[in-house]
Amino acid sequence: MKLENPHLDHFTSLVAMFFDRAEKGGDSPFLWRKADRAWQALSWNEVANQVAALAHNLRKLGLKEGDRVVLVSENRPEFCIADLGIMAAGCVTVPTYTTNTERDHQHILDNSGARAVIVSTAKLARVLMPAVMRSDAKLVISMEPLRVGQQGDVEICDWAPLVTDGATYVEETKARGLGVKRDDLACLIYTSGTGGAPRGVMQHHGAILHNAAGAAEVLVNDFGIGEEEVFLSFLPLSHAYEHSGGQFLPIMVGAQIYYSEGLEKLVANIEETRPTIMVVVPRLFEVIRARMIKALEKQGKLANWMLAQALRVGEKDYERRMGVLDRPVDMLLNRLFRPKIQKRFGGRMKALVSGGAPLNPEIGVFFHSIGLTLLQGYGQTEAGPVISCNRPKTGLKMDTVGPPLMNTEVRIADDGEICVRGELVMKGYWRNEAETQRVLVDGWLHTGDIGHIDEAGRIVITDRKKDLIVNDKGDNVSPQRVEGMLTLQPEILQAMVYGDKRPHLVGILVPDPEWASEWAEEQGLPKDMKLLREHEKFRAAVRAAVDRVNGQLSVIEKVRKFDFADEPFTIENEQMTPSMKIRRHVLRQVYEEKIASLYKA
Repeated sequence: MKLENPHLDHFTSLVAMFFDRAEKGGDSPFLWRKADRAWQALSWNEVANQVAALAHNLRKLGLKEGDRVVLVSENRPEFCIADLGIMAAGCVTVPTYTTNTERDHQHILDNSGARAVIVSTAKLARVLMPAVMRSDAKLVISMEPLRVGQQGDVEICDWAPLVTDGATYVEETKARGLGVKRDDLACLIYTSGTGGAPRGVMQHHGAILHNAAGAAEVLVNDFGIGEEEVFLSFLPLSHAYEHSGGQFLPIMVGAQIYYSEGLEKLVANIEETRPTIMVVVPRLFEVIRARMIKALEKQGKLANWMLAQALRVGEKDYERRMGVLDRPVDMLLNRLFRPKIQKRFGGRMKALVSGGAPLNPEIGVFFHSIGLTLLQGYGQTEAGPVISCNRPKTGLKMDTVGPPLMNTEVRIADDGEICVRGELVMKGYWRNEAETQRVLVDGWLHTGDIGHIDEAGRIVITDRKKDLIVNDKGDNVSPQRVEGMLTLQPEILQAMVYGDKRPHLVGILVPDPEWASEWAEEQGLPKDMKLLREHEKFRAAVRAAVDRVNGQLSVIEKVRKFDFADEPFTIENEQMTPSMKIRRHVLRQVYEEKIASLYKA
């Protein structure tokens, strides 16, 4: 589909935008899923018909304009159809994480006052239904059949009949969609809760349209995005970053969306689908980098020499100081080394866009050196969520997050806090006026991030305002910077540092299991992690990694002591958010005694 008017400011709503793109897309493929070991597509027309049918039937089932509908589903075509169908019915989507506990679901159902729920599978329904039974939601729609012995006061409907015969309702739905305005509420997206109970962010249609148009403008101007763009959807669609960047941005530019089968099959999915754009989080890049280095190490001296040369020349190219003698080496790498790397990413990747958490600049330079364009974006759910993004044409600088998106104002407050204004800013927090007034002041969103704007207009973030460690001497330390450097070491998978009102920093570390297993085998020690954590030789090996990092840090940033975590930080144990950020307040509580003991003696 040819992209006309990349700014696309004329759309009145996300629904109007979708039906406009669907009319242009017609019978060409739009949404892809893997089934029976083959990729199968739904066309734009097929999706439009299903959206129209669902919107009609939601109204028929009693839902009214403004009603909230909770959506619990993994990434799949039905998520997009449900999301658009809810909005086309004049309702508000409340997407939630598939990893939510019953308690999480209860909070969101009660806080949002949802009238209905759409769930994808029986497995997810088992966790969800007890919370539904205690809520005001009286309608459950299941994409896959649920085994129900009898129905109580909650009506349970199958998905399939609600999305058939949609061609009959397309014109009716289009007309209703034109009645939805940019200022109307589109969705409630609950923040992932790094600092407490999730809050419902009120994103209006205009906020997401503003985000998608701004991101489209970057892609069009810097990458020449065209008619055959392919997105591979991997991050949870319940997260604002994937919701706007991995769903509504592709719709705006008329792209195809493939839904990944999950992390364990992601590498294979990339090679099969050959995406041109991927929206990802930094942790994925860290894992890919570590695996790539390990794989090349096993391929012999030539492969290792080429990687070393790629990193040497790539760093010079990034810093714009490549010399005459470097160019023949760069040409050799372009012929013999970088194409092999690019092939592993499908061979036509234009850009990998990183967001959701800070990206260590070393990771960005690494991917630039091996021939892949990695852009770091910045934002938060309260801002649609994208605020800024690095752009090749203005100069990639990995320790910045690039200039603000089109039509986005950014200023730095007196205390260094980054403030944002524009249509992308949320309406506020749902049923939380106090918090809304705290972060929205005179139309400016106070992000809680500390930073400055460089001479080229790029935003540089130094830390989260509330995450700054203030030691007992009043010095400010960025924990995320120290943690990022620790987790770049092959010995360390995860890290949390602490030092508030203390004389120095200490750390809780999770050793990398692959490294630990190989190290134990070399040392003739048992591979059991619990036994290894108690072994002094193992502790000394990890200590050496910490010391390497300390050598690059200032006095106040050095990690003086550390202890091992009892288990990895995961979404399941609620020590990480679904977007792979550590829940610092949870970890401080879990490891309170260990932290205290590190300051004794």
